[in-house]
Parts: sequence; C-alpha cells; structure tokens
Amino acid sequence: MVSEVVSDGGKAGSGQELRLLSGISVAHWVSHVHILALPPLYPLLKQTMGVSYVELGLAMTVFAVVSMFTQAPMGVLVDKFGARRILLGGLCLGGAAFMLLGLNPSYPWLLGCAGIAGLANSVYHPCNYSILNAGISENRLGRAFSIHTFSGFFGGAIAPALMLVMVEIAGLQAALFAVGALGPLVAVLVFLIGIPEPPRIEREVTNKVQSTSLSVVMSPMILMLTLFFILLSLSNGGISGFSVAAFMNGYGLTKVTAGAALTAYLGASAVGVLAGGFLAERTERHGGVAAVCFSVSATLILLVATLSLAPLLLVLVMGVAGFFSGVIAPSRDMLVRKATPPGAMGRSFAVVSTGFNIGMSSGPLLYGLIMDYGAPRWVFGVSVIIMVLTVLLALLTERLNARAARNALVG
Repeated sequence: MVSEVVSDGGKAGSGQELRLLSGISVAHWVSHVHILALPPLYPLLKQTMGVSYVELGLAMTVFAVVSMFTQAPMGVLVDKFGARRILLGGLCLGGAAFMLLGLNPSYPWLLGCAGIAGLANSVYHPCNYSILNAGISENRLGRAFSIHTFSGFFGGAIAPALMLVMVEIAGLQAALFAVGALGPLVAVLVFLIGIPEPPRIEREVTNKVQSTSLSVVMSPMILMLTLFFILLSLSNGGISGFSVAAFMNGYGLTKVTAGAALTAYLGASAVGVLAGGFLAERTERHGGVAAVCFSVSATLILLVATLSLAPLLLVLVMGVAGFFSGVIAPSRDMLVRKATPPGAMGRSFAVVSTGFNIGMSSGPLLYGLIMDYGAPRWVFGVSVIIMVLTVLLALLTERLNARAARNALVG
C-alpha cells in the first residue's frame, strides 16, 4: 500500500516520499499505542493502586488537558521552526513517561506521567500533517492520510492485546517500561531513515506571508471541525477506553472475549481507514461520507448496548461497527485540509486536534462515572447518542461546503 502511494514520483521524489510516509506512519503508530496502553489495564490498576474508575479516568483527563492546552502552541512552533526535531523530541518524551511509570507504579506517579505523556502527544498531529502535506503529491494525499491514520489505528488496535500479553508474561512494571521504550527506539529509527523537513518555501509562506499567530486559522469551518473532533473523541473514547471493563462487569464476558471484541473494533477501524483513503480521493462530499458511515456504526453499537449477543456475534458486530467508524477518518482529514489557509497546516491540525483532547479530558470522567454507578451498558448507549450528534454535524458541514462551492461559482 505504501509503495502504491509513492510509485509515480512526488514533490521530492518517490524515494524521499517513501521514507517520509514510512517514518511518519511508524511515529503515529507509537502515539496510539501510548494513548491506549493504560485503558486495558484499568481493572488491574484499580486493584493495584486501590483507586476507583473515576480516579483512573482522571489520569486520562490529565493527559488530555495537558495535550489540549499545548497542542495549538505546538502547531505555531511547528509552522515556524519545522516539524522534524519537534517530532523526535515528542517520541522520546512520551517514552520516558511510560518508563518512569513502570519504575514507580503508584497513583501519584500515574498522574504525573500522564501529564508528561500529554505534552508529548501534542506534537504528533501538527508535526505529522505538516510533513505529509508538504512532502506528498496532491493526487496521492488522500491515500497518504489514510495510511498515516491506519498506522495510528493499528497501534491502538494492538495496544490492548500487547499490554495484556506483556503483563501476563513479565508483570505490570516490565510491561509499562517496555511500551515506553518504544518511543526512543522509534525516534532513533526515524532519525536514521532521514525524514525530510518540509520544504523551505512552505516555511517562508508561514514566516513572511502569514502571521505566526493562531488567528489566521480560526475560521467558522475550523471551529466546526473542532467540534466534530470533540464528538468523535467522546464516542470512540468510550468504546476504546471502557468497553473491556463494561463487557466484563455488565455482560459477564471473560477478559479474553472482552479484549477480542475491542480488538475487533479497533482492528477493523484500521482497515476501514485504508478503504476510506481511496473513497476520499474519489469524492468531494467528505461530510456526506462521514454521515453515512457513522450512521451505520451507531446502529450497530446500539445493538450492542441493548441486546445480549452471543460472544462470536458480538465480536463480529463490533468489527463491522469499527470498520465504518474508520472509513470516515481520511475524509475528516481532507475536510480540515480544505479549510486550511496556505502555510498554516500545522496550526490548523493543532487547533482541530484539540477537539480530540477536549473529548479525551471529559470522556474518561463521564464513562468512569457510568461504570462506578453500575451501568456498564450505558458506556455504549452514551456513545450512540454522541454518534448521532456527530452525524448531524457532518450533514451540516456538507451543506455548508456545498453552499461555499455555489458561492465560489457565482463569484
């Protein structure tokens, strides 16, 4: 798939495009492994640290709040000074957070390391999208976005199984230290394969034509897309973060079956992202794509919330729901790109990505409260309600895009 994206040359030549896309994709894989390394361990961490699910959710809130407040400033730094060195620093810092937690697995250290990991997480979207937009040819950018997003989804998909297996083999501390070590190891790999900095001309547009402030990207469409990202984060966060605990406590499923259902959802989401990349390049109606696919996903998750499905059928339904949830990701990214002013890619993706952080900061507390009140099925029920709101917003975005296109023709 990667070779197909870069097979006919590009802005900087096919070999450089291949190195760029491969390196950025591996870095994105690590970021999602780190985001989803802890949620599968909630039952174990709850027992080990003697805390509630709300307190565990607070750690993810700390992660998200720190990332939320640092991501937009990070986008300014990326546009002004370049993305490569900031990306390498984020990989190393995120890895250090998990290694420190592995050495000191206590609740105060969990909160502190969550803050460090949140700061590290703030670099990925502004760095990655800035590098991809500058270095990948226009006619393959949809597929490049899909491969980049696929790598992140794949990291999230394998994180639950990876962490549970490592805990089973080596224990909690060793598992946390090992997942942290991925950060600096991948930073070395990215450095050695030589990811190029975005071309000088892209930097000059930012520094000379545009202001380096955030005001140039604060358009109504960018703000609407930020809300879109918030809703996506809230719905997917409930499933990825709390479905294992919900399945075990509310559905009577074993840890293996619960983990398999979540892995099916996340793994199929990753496959859906690849399919969505080709779809995003063949349509301009990206909001419509998001609305249709998320409607299907919401319907299937509603079945999970209201019915007692056999284990195999449950895994299948979760997988199909995850596939349609993943299809929308490249269209989502193309919507942001279309709304971005020249030379402000880092800032635009930093601003809309704060939507993820807002969802990640509030979602764990909401879903943790649901779990502590003994209503695990409502983890999925609330996710469905938020999915419906996301569909409505996607349709509104499509309508505004169509109106803008008509106005451009008239003008």
